[in-house]
Amino acid sequence: MIDALLNSTRDRMRKAIEVTRTDISSIRSGRATPALVENIVVSVYGGTQHLKVMELATISTLDSKTLVIGPYDPSIIAEIERGIAAANVGLNPIVDGEILRISIPPLSEERRQEYIKLVKVKLEAGKVMVRQVRHDAMKELSNALNSKDVGEDEQKAGEKKVQELTDEMIAEIETMGEKKEAELLQV
Repeated sequence: MIDALLNSTRDRMRKAIEVTRTDISSIRSGRATPALVENIVVSVYGGTQHLKVMELATISTLDSKTLVIGPYDPSIIAEIERGIAAANVGLNPIVDGEILRISIPPLSEERRQEYIKLVKVKLEAGKVMVRQVRHDAMKELSNALNSKDVGEDEQKAGEKKVQELTDEMIAEIETMGEKKEAELLQV
């Protein structure tokens, strides 16, 4: 019972970490990465469909300052260009034949500080998700004790393991944040 609970708790915490990782990877760091544009939703085919850029094109980096987007269907290149420009993420795509090029402008110091604050907000949201999973696991352990499915010693040991798992996951989130902050401060 306790092992199954720990496995399910670990899986749910891992999902929370992945959501956080995806969230902070979309924050610009002055370096070109596909994550900057892959989740931007674009209205295509006359506005009848709304798809993410990663579903419409290949996204690659030419160098550390340039993204290249190659649409699978060249007829929608203008719609992808409009969608990225309209997303208001500070990127200006330029049509170059059958591809889009996006030059990533360097970040000002003020902008870097704003992004660091945004990273901290997203990291805190990730920690809250992990703590919510911990809360649910502790509640399950308490309910198991009340229904006599586990003994008091098992419950205490389970709570200790859940707390250790929570501490491990929060440390992982903090490490992610430190890496992203270092990336943002890099000129």
